[in-house]
Amino acid sequence: MKEAAAAALEAGPALAGQMLPILRQTAAAHPLDEVLHASLVTALAVTGHRAEARKAYRDVSTRLVDELGLDPGPELRAAEQQLPRGTASVPPGRPEAGSSVRSGTEDAPPQLPHGGVCVPEAATERTGPADDATRVRPAQLPPDLGMFTGRRAELGRVHALLSPSDDRPNTVVISAIGGMAGVGKTSLAVHWAHQIADRFPDGQLYADLRGFDPSGSIADPSEVIRGFLDALGVPAHRIPVGLDAQAALYRTLLAGHRVLVLLDNARDTEQVRPLLPGSAGCLIVITSRNHLHGLVVVDGAHPLSLDLLTAAESREFLRRRLGAKRVAEEPSAADEIVELCGSLPLALAIVSARAAARPGRSLSSVAGELRETRGSLAAFTHDDPVPDPRTAFSWSYDALTPGAARLFRLLALHPGPDVSTATAAVLLYLPLKDIRLLLAELVGAHLLTQRSPGRYGSHELLRVYAAELAESHDTPEDRDAARHRLLDHLLHTAHRADSLLAPHRERLTLSPRIAAGAIPTAFESREKAANWLNAERPVLLAAVQEAARSGLRAHCWQLAATLELFLDRHGRWQDQLGVQEAALHAAEELGDLSGRAHAHRALGFVNGRLERPAAAREHLCTALELFAAVGDAPGQGRVHRYLAFQANRRGHHHEALDHYREAHALYEAAGHRSGQAGISNEVGWTRILLGAYEEALADCRRAITMNQQLGDRNGEAAAWDSLGYAHHHLGRYQQALSCYAHALTAYREIHDDYLEADTLVHIGDAWEADGSRERAAGAWRQALEILETIAHPDAEHVRAKL
Repeated sequence: MKEAAAAALEAGPALAGQMLPILRQTAAAHPLDEVLHASLVTALAVTGHRAEARKAYRDVSTRLVDELGLDPGPELRAAEQQLPRGTASVPPGRPEAGSSVRSGTEDAPPQLPHGGVCVPEAATERTGPADDATRVRPAQLPPDLGMFTGRRAELGRVHALLSPSDDRPNTVVISAIGGMAGVGKTSLAVHWAHQIADRFPDGQLYADLRGFDPSGSIADPSEVIRGFLDALGVPAHRIPVGLDAQAALYRTLLAGHRVLVLLDNARDTEQVRPLLPGSAGCLIVITSRNHLHGLVVVDGAHPLSLDLLTAAESREFLRRRLGAKRVAEEPSAADEIVELCGSLPLALAIVSARAAARPGRSLSSVAGELRETRGSLAAFTHDDPVPDPRTAFSWSYDALTPGAARLFRLLALHPGPDVSTATAAVLLYLPLKDIRLLLAELVGAHLLTQRSPGRYGSHELLRVYAAELAESHDTPEDRDAARHRLLDHLLHTAHRADSLLAPHRERLTLSPRIAAGAIPTAFESREKAANWLNAERPVLLAAVQEAARSGLRAHCWQLAATLELFLDRHGRWQDQLGVQEAALHAAEELGDLSGRAHAHRALGFVNGRLERPAAAREHLCTALELFAAVGDAPGQGRVHRYLAFQANRRGHHHEALDHYREAHALYEAAGHRSGQAGISNEVGWTRILLGAYEEALADCRRAITMNQQLGDRNGEAAAWDSLGYAHHHLGRYQQALSCYAHALTAYREIHDDYLEADTLVHIGDAWEADGSRERAAGAWRQALEILETIAHPDAEHVRAKL
């Protein structure tokens, strides 16, 4: 098996991809075979499964240490060293034993404790492009369409823009006549991009700008640039605030490199222009229903107007999908199908998919059914005569069972880019076993696409068609009930997941009354709760905005409050800013003081993250007044802890201790023991920052005891880590490592990936201080694997250590 794997890897990614299922199975059967697992890590990396490759390396490394007491051998280390790295930078290290507690420069913020909201930050970073050796080369293009048909003339025109000697390509715009939807702009752009991808060795970026999304969720240029910066390896905390600054960093990173950027479904020139690279060596391909005249006139773009398929191309389309023999036997019927579909590629694809699923059916009967179901979809027409896609859509829709038809309509109410099986069941108020059959029916009719296991999406044209059907077939009361059911489900499931991950943390209490059928998902473990939050993050963010648009303002601010810790822990500070601003507006419209308090508190903390101290303090002070007004003492206590965090960042440690005293009194009055235990830990950390290490030991030990009495493993782990940090600064490295081991065990038990990684960083620091650089590097590598897997900003800091 090992020899076969080596041969496959030598042959290239295609054969390596074929070997992956066997490699995964064999590696699972031999969990400690280092050579075999090294082959698996390499195969995953070369076939694009980078996150899985990092996880595979981390898992086998952990097993080797836990079961054999061995560090990874040379084969595994060599495989790990070949994994792509993010953007390199040179942040300062953590405080070393016996040194000043400040990190990096004199004005840099101090480190802060585990638990609650206090997570470590690097002090200073280098901006600008990374060295080639560590540069991330994204490969974001969607898969090429294997049955791509026609467009020879158009492909010839765009290929001519990139002559073999031209190493400074121009910008290309692919647009449709009259704003046509479904004409195949994306298919052509993706097909061409794949053909020329090798000419852009520094990577390919892709974004769907959702310019005509039926939900109105048009992509903001800042959102797109943040996604590109993530793909280029820029940590979230280094992404500046404001579109101009973000665009400047984006252009800096692309300067001097050859990158292909595909922007799909652009609405207008204003949406596109901030996304244009400044380097002439880059190519940007844009698809849009509109003619982007501004880009042509000002930016020198080359427009390509994409028309309907010709009659010959349409017949070729059918031959590729239905077989040449079947089309040749009924040429007149094939021509009528082309005519009734208006030579629109999307309509032809849907009709041919259904016809292919019924091979015994004559094409004449297919054409007859299409003729009988001709309709009108005015939303996609302007003043020009255009084909009627509803003819093709209705032909497939009318063949659905009633349940699948209703699900298709109600899916138009879902706010996110894709929908899970469980959420689809909530929309239709059906059991999971029944919804799976309906989803399979929609996929079979090509009215829905399975984008990943258990997640489904559809073309925007079909979503608009579904929304129109919902308007005409479902009453406003039915649509409102489905939307309310959906948002209840998302809110209560997110709350359940957050409660499972941090059970002792003070949080919002939701009303036990929820809409019938909106039963929250049950999680068997913390790991599954964390996985759900990660998978549903785009949906949850969109749901906050959808709740605001739909007038469900309580859902808006409560969902934002529920997501606060999750977004902060994962470094999603720009997302946090957006949802909390929407939450504040919704709470203000409701006149809900508690909602306003939660939103101001979250906005205060995230503004601090984004280096806006004045705004942070203003929001936090307002939150303090509002929590006092509603008599929420634990809420006030959390605000004081946030203010202490900000004070520690500025080096005002005595001010931080004052806030902790206020918070402790509030928690004590409310009988909130977990809050008091958390404060003991954070006070201990603050004393470390002051150099009062012996006092810190007492505070941390008190926190450990209190958390053990409460059964709070998260709080106990945080306190063990702080205790270890105090011992480290007293030069007691083996005692520090013993404390860190307790913290690491607890974090792995509760599946807190981020704080597991942070403790591993501390372990590496202690080993380095104790003179064992090899053990230090081993711990840091494990930490880096975790941080890169969750795309956390701290990965850059650890990478610099290595």
